[in-house]
Amino acid sequence: MTAVLDLVVVGHVTLDRLAGEIRPGGAAYYAAVAAHRLGLGVGLLTSHGPDFPEDALPDGLSVVNVDADRTTIFEHARSPAGRTLRMISRATDLVAEDLPAAWREAPLALLSPVAGEVDPRVASCFPDASLGVLPQGWMRARGAGGAITPRLWENADLVLPHIQLLVVSEEDVAPFRQEALEWFQRVPVAAVTRGARGAALFVNGEEYGVAPDPAVERDATGAGDVFAAVLLLEYHRTADPWEAAAAAACAAAASVEGPGAAAIPDRTTLEARLAAYHTRLAG
Repeated sequence: MTAVLDLVVVGHVTLDRLAGEIRPGGAAYYAAVAAHRLGLGVGLLTSHGPDFPEDALPDGLSVVNVDADRTTIFEHARSPAGRTLRMISRATDLVAEDLPAAWREAPLALLSPVAGEVDPRVASCFPDASLGVLPQGWMRARGAGGAITPRLWENADLVLPHIQLLVVSEEDVAPFRQEALEWFQRVPVAAVTRGARGAALFVNGEEYGVAPDPAVERDATGAGDVFAAVLLLEYHRTADPWEAAAAAACAAAASVEGPGAAAIPDRTTLEARLAAYHTRLAG
């Protein structure tokens, strides 16, 4: 394990069935890969079974895996009504006791559940960190046949007092707009990702628009997770939420231009894309 970590990510890595293909995924996976590509020391607390290809995780990533019989598997489908998800299997819950003591000293942490697997009390394990949260996995109910439907984030009161950044997708909060607006008032920075239309940024409860960075979309899976990770990292690095959101928009746009995690940018690529983004908006 890496002795010193910049970021700890907590959540299930998954296997995603999409258009006849099976590949690694999950918010924790995309966030960890994004941070690693930007040069950070990353620790990943996750749970997966022997069916997960461990070589899918970058060399140099520190991983604590809570053993499970099977990896969390989602089946993705798209229709004119939008995306649908079905959970085929689920790995093991992640609780505070699974977190190595040294990891609690990391300056950055990101909780990214996909199947309600992260105990909300883990949020209290990082008292000195800048903590970001993607609550989508706490906003999913598993119904008949594994069908995923929206539900209200019921444990928000346990998590929000500990966090600096909240990121949700437009799809996550569509049924819960009033509740989401209340959440945004309770954290320093929040964002709602809107795909090719950019994002909404909330700073101390005030809303600002984030222009999209144009991209030739090949695969949008994981783009919101990349956005969240980069927003957290750059906000911590620059203390400028607007500049951090611009970098996050550029990273997310780059990520959709290749399959899976292949196009997530490194630092050099992101800085070049961000410079072009600013030039375009200024012109």
